[in-house]
Amino acid sequence: MSRECELTGKKVLYGHKVSHSNIKTNRRFEPNLQVVSLYSDALKKFVSLRVATSTIRSVDHNGGLDGFLVTAKALSLTPEAVKLRRQIKKTLGDTFVPKKKAAPKAKAKKAAKA
Repeated sequence: MSRECELTGKKVLYGHKVSHSNIKTNRRFEPNLQVVSLYSDALKKFVSLRVATSTIRSVDHNGGLDGFLVTAKALSLTPEAVKLRRQIKKTLGDTFVPKKKAAPKAKAKKAAKA
């Protein structure tokens, strides 16, 4: 099993560890993968996936697994995630409306002063 996020496809990156004397040695930057069970409201079941922790935060930010997959572009997802996305879209049809993101507080204060 490769070190790859099953939703976003984030993989291992390669680079250099640079010492104080500027000697470069090869190293690997591995994604922080966790096995999680995410609940799909549309499919009414838990889906067990191996995803990066940054992806878990993105899923929470977009309103759960259904919101993340429906709003994400198919090109940025892995083939397994695209299959799951198709199943969710098939069961939801046109009923899914993504949540609107709230405006940043800094802009809201400037608008109130003007």
